[in-house]
Amino acid sequence: MLEQRSNTPKGDFMICPVRCFSCGQVVADKYEEYKRLIEEEKKTKGQALDIVGLRKYCCRRMLLTHTDVIDDIIKY
Repeated sequence: MLEQRSNTPKGDFMICPVRCFSCGQVVADKYEEYKRLIEEEKKTKGQALDIVGLRKYCCRRMLLTHTDVIDDIIKY
């Protein structure tokens, strides 16, 4: 019987927009810290965005509207 192997990487995996679509500022490097602040330190989304340094509304939109769909997509 053949063993079926998975080609997917193990562990946490995320696909976040690298740059803001409007102004071009790098936002992907702030995503993990933003997520940690919300989940572990129970900060509000607005407070977390202020802490990671996203002040412009266009950049804030990038993290607020991001959803992790990699688990759904990786099946295909």
